[in-house]
Amino acid sequence: MSSNKSLAGRIALVTGASRGIGKAVALALASEGAHVILTARTAGALETVDDEIRSMGGSATIMQLDLKKGDRVDAVGPTIFPRWGRLDILVANAGVLGPLSPLSHVTADSWDYVMGVNLEANWRLIRSLDPLMKLSDAGRAVFVTSGAATGRHAYWGPYAISKAALDALARSWAAELVNTNVRVNLVNPGAVATAMRAKAFPGEKPETLPTPAMIAPAIVELCKPSMTSNGITFDAREQLAEMGKSVPMADEA
Repeated sequence: MSSNKSLAGRIALVTGASRGIGKAVALALASEGAHVILTARTAGALETVDDEIRSMGGSATIMQLDLKKGDRVDAVGPTIFPRWGRLDILVANAGVLGPLSPLSHVTADSWDYVMGVNLEANWRLIRSLDPLMKLSDAGRAVFVTSGAATGRHAYWGPYAISKAALDALARSWAAELVNTNVRVNLVNPGAVATAMRAKAFPGEKPETLPTPAMIAPAIVELCKPSMTSNGITFDAREQLAEMGKSVPMADEA
């Protein structure tokens, strides 16, 4: 990659990088010069993303990772340190929808699954990666949240609650890092044409929604050393509008 790229030489890690928003962000980060550590459960899908990045002249490393396995998440930082000695960018994108049903009908297993992936795994990532991000001259962490975190929609309980807790988790970490080189923010991508969105709204026409690639630049902007905001929740569409880009609008989840 050319050295005039805005993220040349930066080391980035993206969770859920095999498809959807995670894949689009990984490609966008690589296009700006970052070396991207691609994580997801499915190695084959990650290999496809890796091939795409390499075909455009970028560089990436595949790290197969099941966020439900706490010991594997805990090992991410120790795995990265010997090779790169730091982490400049974390995009915590991976998440699961879980059951859309009355709270009284949610099973304990379903509850634990959603909280484990959407909340606990991100806490474990913070524990594992905090030292590495502090070794960066401008560590930038971005957590993907949702408008559902307000809890105003019936039947979205586990997902909404996990995202509300994620918001508090990220802001708490941001407050702890005020006097460091690390900045932590959240981004609400809104309604995007992803597999998760299709599962939640099966009758919706995906062509009426922005694609992940349309949303990715807003997230990449939050990963740059020039982004000095901390503990803020950004709306991706507002970010894109400020960047002179427009995307289709749709009702929030």
